[in-house]
Amino acid sequence: MHMSRIGKKAIQIPKGVSVDFVGSILKVKGPKGDLTMTVHPLMRIVKEESTLTVVPTEETSAVRKFHGLTRSLVNNMVIGVTQNFKKKLLLSGVGYRAAVSDHKLNLTVGFSHPVVYPVPKGITMTVEKQTEITVQGANKEQVGQVAADIRAFRKPEPYHGKGIRYADEVIVTKVGKSGGKK
Repeated sequence: MHMSRIGKKAIQIPKGVSVDFVGSILKVKGPKGDLTMTVHPLMRIVKEESTLTVVPTEETSAVRKFHGLTRSLVNNMVIGVTQNFKKKLLLSGVGYRAAVSDHKLNLTVGFSHPVVYPVPKGITMTVEKQTEITVQGANKEQVGQVAADIRAFRKPEPYHGKGIRYADEVIVTKVGKSGGKK
């Protein structure tokens, strides 16, 4: 039986980050936020001076699967509370714009009314040039989910690429039917 390769790697605890592991609850606090996670019952988190190691309590294939996953999740928590995760969205379309006020994102994306999206707790949103939205937060999954929710209001369409897309997303546009117009 071999342990998960990823699972074995120790996680460095950066300065300014505190880690508590009690029962099966892991709490990570840092300059950019606090995160809490319930660790799989078959995993232990061992804290030494400046490292965390995920240790399985038994060696079975089921446990091995959770070993690498748990380590990734813990690592993401440490990264999140020190530097936040970011997703950037771009609006493209005539008159498309975004604005943030009072913890609400207002989107004008070609509907007869603006779309109002309440910014969830733990998420910071900034809008630059009215067409770039940056979603930030300590929780990687939450940042990804919020960005996906916003993109879903107006997914990029395949003809002119109009809509809301991720900054690193490439929209392959189709050539429309020209219908004999010259």
